[in-house]
Amino acid sequence: MDKIPPDTTLGIRFAKALELAVELHSHQSRKINRVPYLSHLLIVAGTVLENGGGEDEAIAALLHDAAEDQGGRPTLERIRAQFGDKVAEIVESCSDAFDEPKPEWRSRKEKYIAHLAVASNSVRLVAGADKLHNLSCTLKDLRANPDASYWDGFNARASEQAWYYRKCGEALAGGEESALTREFDRVFKEFSAILRERGDL
Repeated sequence: MDKIPPDTTLGIRFAKALELAVELHSHQSRKINRVPYLSHLLIVAGTVLENGGGEDEAIAALLHDAAEDQGGRPTLERIRAQFGDKVAEIVESCSDAFDEPKPEWRSRKEKYIAHLAVASNSVRLVAGADKLHNLSCTLKDLRANPDASYWDGFNARASEQAWYYRKCGEALAGGEESALTREFDRVFKEFSAILRERGDL
């Protein structure tokens, strides 16, 4: 999915999805740098479009955290009713848990990775864009925060984060190679190198 389909257009559905994303996420910010969380959703949607996604994938990108973070399955069904089964299925596949409290971190991530490895191209595209931006932000934050306490804001330490992103990369690479998978691989190599430099691995 390196080329943008000629029929990709963004209409009222995308605008409504953006409206819903603002409703659900406007009060949130990123863990470390406190940037408004909506910036992540917009970047993921932009990355999806730049890597060949259509309107359904772009809408799912805007809403990929909505059910997991803002209401669970009732929110997922709201998305299904408003945007259709395909969008809802992508959102569900990009969510690693709906339960509160969430299951233990490692088992939850193992289950997500196993699902990602056999997911549709649409799911891989949205999930790949999400993981690429998360990893890029973590790399940027690591460079700006040399203190070992950086990891205190996460649910898992450096070695676990490295395992998770490596496994996500392997799952994503199981499909077609693309500009997105190549960029993820490049950023992961930089991430691993800085972890070794810091003594985090």
